[in-house]
Amino acid sequence: MSLRNPYGDFEITDPQAMRALAHPVRLAALSWLQRHGPATATQLSEHVGASPSVTSWHLRHLANFGLVVDGPPPTGTDKRQRWWRAVARGFRYDMPATPEGAEAGALLRTELMNQALGTAQQWLTETAPRLEPRWSRAAGASKTRLEVTPEELETIESAIEELLAPYVQRRNAGESPEGSGSVAHLRMLLPEATDTDRP
Repeated sequence: MSLRNPYGDFEITDPQAMRALAHPVRLAALSWLQRHGPATATQLSEHVGASPSVTSWHLRHLANFGLVVDGPPPTGTDKRQRWWRAVARGFRYDMPATPEGAEAGALLRTELMNQALGTAQQWLTETAPRLEPRWSRAAGASKTRLEVTPEELETIESAIEELLAPYVQRRNAGESPEGSGSVAHLRMLLPEATDTDRP
């Protein structure tokens, strides 16, 4: 596992880590820590739909795979509480080639897509109505059908990452310009099955 990619994301290669992260509470906890910074299990429990003790158990499970670590308590807080932080602002994985790995990767992909759909629905109902007009005009979605080979799709994905990387990195470095805001960029690549692919 490393951070060598355009975004500085945590790279998951262990199928067991993929399977662990495919749990909705663990994925929600990690996502919250990546977005908001260090928190205690009690604080996180309010956002992930689990009790503090269950949330703490899930955080320890994530720590076993290096996805979260103990974070120093913020200044002025109770140092007896255990604080957690994500090791990176994002994570990524490649679909493993082994049957066991592919199953774990598919579980994680399913949970990630479910979370993304939930994020989009929550944005539509809670955030979109409150946006300033200039942000509302800039927001949107598109649906484009491509005719590509698997290799070309990988090239497209790499080009998108290279384009977005400076904006991801400046946020991580605390160098966002005045007037900037946080934007969730959701993207899904959904190859369609051909007649020969269908069982």
